[in-house]
Order: sequence, then structure tokens, then C-alpha cells
Amino acid sequence: MTTQDWVLRHVALAPVRHGFFTRLGGVSKGPYASLNCSMRSGDRPEALAENRARVAGEMGVAPTHLLGVTQVHGDGVAVVTDPWDRGPEADALVSTRPDIAIGVITADCAPVLFMAEGGAVVGAAHAGWRGAAGGVLEATLAAMEGIGARLAGATAVVGPCIAQVSYEVGTDMRDAVIAADGRAEDFFMPAMRAAHFRFDLAGYCVDRLRRAGAGTAMALGVDTLSDEVRFFSHRRRTLAGGGQIGHQISAVAAHG
Repeated sequence: MTTQDWVLRHVALAPVRHGFFTRLGGVSKGPYASLNCSMRSGDRPEALAENRARVAGEMGVAPTHLLGVTQVHGDGVAVVTDPWDRGPEADALVSTRPDIAIGVITADCAPVLFMAEGGAVVGAAHAGWRGAAGGVLEATLAAMEGIGARLAGATAVVGPCIAQVSYEVGTDMRDAVIAADGRAEDFFMPAMRAAHFRFDLAGYCVDRLRRAGAGTAMALGVDTLSDEVRFFSHRRRTLAGGGQIGHQISAVAAHG
């Protein structure tokens, strides 16, 4: 893993332009400080435009060519063929266009970046527990196959997300995940409180990717909740009593 002040990268994705961007390096103020990239937040439109333009510049694309989707915690995948003004409802994107960067927005959920065919095919997925258990990662790999990728040569890296030590959940959530996927039981450990557990979201995503046939799957191992300087976190916001929040972006572009 390599890092600047505002972006993390992984050597496994070195053939493609990519970045797991932090909350640093932008112009937003207050709870959105500073590189908030969520178009659905209450941030100032001009600040969002500048933040996303900075990310686009780092990715080597025009601001109009940094694309995302309207995330809904599902398994939908958008195949990008041309730029759009507003993305469809989905939780992942795939692309072969080097002039377009595709990205997902997170603030504890797992951003997952993909590449295959030497970087000619790329993908990005937003995987919270619902999306991961519901198959969004497998759907992303399948969509990449549909535009020319071979799974055995696919690489996937799980970026900064809430770590198991920080992610305490109740029995209802644990039961829902295990009902969808019995193998998920291996990724829960008892918490100190009775009837509570700690969930390894990143580890579970890596396991799902490997079971789906991805040639390489790994995680950065960076906890969004505990690192308030670098990351927005929904759980941290909830523990503090609520309020407004920004989101970081993770993006990838195909190799030309």
C-alpha cells in the first residue's frame, strides 16, 4: 500500500489509475470537512463540485467523466458506456473506457476496486453488509466478465471500511447475514455485551470474492471508525448522537 495525505493506493492495482481517497484535501467545511464527495449530502454544491474536480484531476479524467451511481445497498451493477449526468440506482459500476473514472461513496461500508485483463476492464463496488450478503461483489465480477474479463485474472482490493474491532452488531443483523450466507458465521465474534457480536466486513468481502473465483482478493485493513482525521464514519456519527456527515470516494479508471 502507498499513501499520500489524501489518497491510498495498493500495489495489486498498480496497472490502473485508482485511489481510495480520504476526507483530506478538499474545500468543504464543518461536518463535511474536507473532501466530501457525496452528491446526496447537504454540502454546498460549489464545494462538492470542487472536491470532485480534484479527485477527477488526480484520476486523470475530466470532472464530467468521474461517474457514480445512486447507491441503494443492493446488488445492481451499471455498465458504463458513456458519461451521464445522474447515475442509475445501483451499487457497482464496470467500465473499459480509460477516459472515465468510476467511483463509489462510503463512510464505513466497504469500497471495493477491481481490475482484470491487465487493467483493460475495471469495476468499483459499494459493499455494506446488506450488499455483501446480497451478492453485489459476485454481480460486479459477472458484469466484468460480460465486458471481456476473465475471473481467474481479476484482482479486487477492499478499501478503508469499519473494522471488526469497531463494528458491534446485534443478533438481528447477524441472523440476517447468516440466513443469506451460512459461511458468514465465521466472520462474527462475540462482543463484550450479551447478544452482541463484532463483524469482520472486510474479511467477509474478501472471502466472498475468493469464493466467486477472483484470482486475487485482499483488503487494505484500514478502519474508518477509529481514524477520525482521515475518514468519515457513519458509526462514529451515530455514537456521537447523529448530525450531518460527509463521505469519501474510491475510484478506478481502465488502462488505455
